[in-house]
Amino acid sequence: MDIYVGSRVRLCRTLKGLSQQKLAQALGLTFQQVQKYERGANRIGASRLFELSRILDVPPSFFFDGAPGGDGEPSAAPGLSEGDQTPFDSERLFRREILEFVRAYDKISDPAVRKRLFELVKAIGGQYSGKD
Repeated sequence: MDIYVGSRVRLCRTLKGLSQQKLAQALGLTFQQVQKYERGANRIGASRLFELSRILDVPPSFFFDGAPGGDGEPSAAPGLSEGDQTPFDSERLFRREILEFVRAYDKISDPAVRKRLFELVKAIGGQYSGKD
């Protein structure tokens, strides 16, 4: 679980465009400690996790969303267990083009434009994956 939570910290930090050094400064830690958290080498305590959620502007539950269940598989969301439960490869999110796309998308202030772009990308992606 520590590795999973650490990977979620890394994901969020990266998507926010923060370096380990900047996050460490905000937490009053060394960047090496942030590295240990992200690798799962050191367990993140509840108060530190709450502080991370505040700094990264996500709910504390973000760090556990999609966490593996007791059997090593992602937990099914209540009421959605019949749906597609294909494990998500979070490492793909760290590709430069995806990070740049997400950052650019996040800068779009008009909700209507954001929605249209989202629907367009979803439709194009569906053509290549065979899904809508």
